[in-house]
Amino acid sequence: MAVKIRLKRMGSKKRPFYRIVVADSRNAVTGGIIEEIGTYNPVSEAKEVKLDADSAVQWLHNGAKPSDTVRKLLSDHGVMERFHNEKLENKKNN
Repeated sequence: MAVKIRLKRMGSKKRPFYRIVVADSRNAVTGGIIEEIGTYNPVSEAKEVKLDADSAVQWLHNGAKPSDTVRKLLSDHGVMERFHNEKLENKKNN
């Protein structure tokens, strides 16, 4: 199963709000989510992101591929750096 971490659009017309979800890449964007790991509100003055970093790192270790936008959001919050550091640490120990 090809798993992706991507945005699911919510909200009303011209007032988007996104959920950061883990989903099978073969499913439609609006359906078949496995887990919701955060939210993203681009409309607020300071773009608001709430994210469960532990869950995101766990999914990345399990092989989930983030979309381009989600990769940027994860990088901005230090999740990608943490993932890469843990990955390098595991290689050193093995």
